[in-house]
Amino acid sequence: MGVVISGIQQIGIGIPNVQEAFDWYRKHFGMDIKVFEEAADAALMLPYTQNEVRSRHAILSLNNQSGGGFEIWQYTSRTPVMPDFKIAMGDLGLNACKIRTYNVKKTFEKFKALDVRVLTEVVTDLKGNPTFYIMDPYENMFQMVQDDYVFRDTGDDTAGPMGCTIGVADIDKALTLYRDILGYDKVLADKEGGCEEYKGLNGSGNGYRRVLLTHNEPRNGSFSRMMGPSEIELIKVIDRKPRKIFDGRDWGDRGYIHLCFDINGMDELKELCASKGYPFTVDSANSFDMGEAAGRFSYIEDPDGTLIEFVETHKLPIMKKLGWYKNLKNRDPKKPLPDWMLKAMWYTRVKN
Repeated sequence: MGVVISGIQQIGIGIPNVQEAFDWYRKHFGMDIKVFEEAADAALMLPYTQNEVRSRHAILSLNNQSGGGFEIWQYTSRTPVMPDFKIAMGDLGLNACKIRTYNVKKTFEKFKALDVRVLTEVVTDLKGNPTFYIMDPYENMFQMVQDDYVFRDTGDDTAGPMGCTIGVADIDKALTLYRDILGYDKVLADKEGGCEEYKGLNGSGNGYRRVLLTHNEPRNGSFSRMMGPSEIELIKVIDRKPRKIFDGRDWGDRGYIHLCFDINGMDELKELCASKGYPFTVDSANSFDMGEAAGRFSYIEDPDGTLIEFVETHKLPIMKKLGWYKNLKNRDPKKPLPDWMLKAMWYTRVKN
């Protein structure tokens, strides 16, 4: 059958207040569809939680226009910890989430009016398009990226996540994962030197090598048309030693905790990752049940310890109030779900 990667399913975000954060992301990014909400123990994540079972409350939210989701994650058995240093661009881990934006300049003015913490002016990114950076109330950085891919036009200025900026120690080594396993095989830009784009961000005075990647071919799979194309930007700081963002902290603590891909063919993927030197560190083995959704999940680490999650979705809630759930286990893994079915999720969105 082979491995099918549909795209970026979600980015995990450790948060001190899950309901408050959901409302903020709904209001500012249009992430208003709750795919699931569940309080439970993260019993399988022991390698990253000091071998202790942690309790948490999680919400997976989407914007139906396109892109991945946010897995908004709050520890309930302990207080989530912030890093004890100020994160700078190029530190090892997930630096920023890239948000698909249909009119960057309009969004810039909207966020200014909403008193969002805007970090930069509208500047030019590696592709020559307008971009800017903001900080949410929880010290997570987002890059607003100009892109015109639309799955369902809902009139929002923004869609969901379309990628990440990831700090690495060695870009060429990291490519063995992001290119050779995850399929980001097209180089959009490879630039070295100072970075005017980062003016206003911590670390703006450093030099960088930045490699912007996408995939040559459109993704296949159940959710590929809704998620759309995505990008990974690998950055290496040249003139200082980067720090590991989650050094001394647990997965689930404050910040970007993982980057998750929706996949099919988990057993084949497990073999592929092991053959490339990236063995699974966590594997649910059989289908996990999150009440409103179900599937199989696993984790690997990139060369610098950044967590990459894979989810093979077995059950998807379409309209929970009507009891409409889609079983995905026995369908062609390369075939996208019908557009009308995924667009129907828009009717379940949380309104003001």
